[in-house]
Amino acid sequence: MTHPDSTLLAALIVVATPGEAAHLTPLTGAFGERLRVQVTVSGVGPVAAALATQRALLAAPYALAISAGIGGAYPASGLAPGDLAVSSRIIQADLGAWDDGQFLDFTALGLSVLPPAPERAGPPADPAVTAGDFPAWDRAAQVAARAGARLGPLLTLGSVTGDHAAARHLQARHPGALTEGMEGAGVAHAALLAGVPSLEVRGVSNPVGPRDRAAWRIPQALAATRRGVEAALLTLLDD
Repeated sequence: MTHPDSTLLAALIVVATPGEAAHLTPLTGAFGERLRVQVTVSGVGPVAAALATQRALLAAPYALAISAGIGGAYPASGLAPGDLAVSSRIIQADLGAWDDGQFLDFTALGLSVLPPAPERAGPPADPAVTAGDFPAWDRAAQVAARAGARLGPLLTLGSVTGDHAAARHLQARHPGALTEGMEGAGVAHAALLAGVPSLEVRGVSNPVGPRDRAAWRIPQALAATRRGVEAALLTLLDD
């Protein structure tokens, strides 16, 4: 929904697929004149999500960018299909290099996801951010409490993890990681560069590991995602 008043408090919701969008589009009219809500389908993956987010943020002002959708839960998280995760951090977990079985992240490699300092305004970048570990909205804990969700780091990867050993390795590198998705860090990266806070909301459809489609619970995950997004929108409206 596009509102003629560009000064109205607004939230951008970025999803990967039309199916995810269909469950969230009703929220665009649910808040009447209090909040302008835009649902954008980016396509799958962090690059697609970043480009769609940047395009939307350049076109209109937003107070919050939300990456929303279904995803897998890491076994150590204790989350089951139908549960909900909200980001405390949004991490691009596959940025780095493998060296004889050891994974080196961007900090170890001396690389950064951000442009050189003279091209950026503001204070020096957080070293975690330069490695692709993005902060979530400072009201994330309130969103999680309101939605009955777990709060923790959510990982973004360009390819889905499909075996137990890889899942254990990611959990060891990112203690407390709850879920895996393919778009969150792309949204967070574009939002950071635009000066807009971001949040990731994931409804759990399956455990991370070998692909067992018979065990997926997509309707329950979509319902959980909507609950989390609605909680975020209500929290945005709080004084």
